[in-house]
Amino acid sequence: MRLVILGRDDSWHVQQLAAAGRELGADVLVAPFTRLVGDLSTGKASLRVGDVDLVSFDGVMVRGIPPGSLEQIVFRMDALHRLERAGVRVLNRPSAIETCVDKYLAASCLQSAGLPIPRTIVCESLDEAMNAFHALGGHVVVKPIFGSEGRGVVEIADEASAYRVLRTLTTIDAILYIQEFIANPGWDLRAFVIGDRVVAAMSRHASADFRTNASRGARCEHASLTSEQERLALAAAAAVGAPIAGVDLLRSTSGSLYILEVNSTPGFQALMSCTDVPIPTLLMQFLMRAD
Repeated sequence: MRLVILGRDDSWHVQQLAAAGRELGADVLVAPFTRLVGDLSTGKASLRVGDVDLVSFDGVMVRGIPPGSLEQIVFRMDALHRLERAGVRVLNRPSAIETCVDKYLAASCLQSAGLPIPRTIVCESLDEAMNAFHALGGHVVVKPIFGSEGRGVVEIADEASAYRVLRTLTTIDAILYIQEFIANPGWDLRAFVIGDRVVAAMSRHASADFRTNASRGARCEHASLTSEQERLALAAAAAVGAPIAGVDLLRSTSGSLYILEVNSTPGFQALMSCTDVPIPTLLMQFLMRAD
């Protein structure tokens, strides 16, 4: 099989996936998004990197959409849609990536599927944002609607801070994504979904503040999920249309379970440090699997 991994060739994750694909006997090309060329000059719509037309490949593994301008991001997503329309298997599908990268859209999908999420209000004006702060109990988490690894996430527990932070965000035309703070024991769960099963899970214990991202120094430990936790993880991945997903689950101090986020291009370095699951091999096997 001919496979392409879209991502930086100096990325640990990309290198692990490429090695796994080659060990499975695939011809693997690594290509950054920034080298994509949509060529409409030859009478057929090709999408190439250099002289190699990606439309001729069997599968594409997406390892994150790099930051860029609105036009750059739109073109990169257009390219994934083009490949999918040409019959190339793209993981995750562009529609799933678009859903997961947008916290409001993802949360809406989860809620529509009847899954438990923290109470959330999304708005643009300062007045509505302050109303949301009070409606959500005066203790909230404000997040950028786009973003990952805990960047830009702020916990706010008093009115003066809420006004200051939310007013600042309105000056840069940010969307105000405001979520109730869920009292918790200081750790959450990351479940790694491939297809119809959770292949591995870990608990992430916060180190410096309330954020439990491994990239922020959280301590990660292997975790065995309960049947309910596994059910929620699989249901969350299905709700956003992502057969490959990192699902973040939080148990409150009162014992209730919540889905915090679904990541469509989840990292697995921290997870592999505390389990013996060969995640890159499983991912490439799933990409190569005939539907």
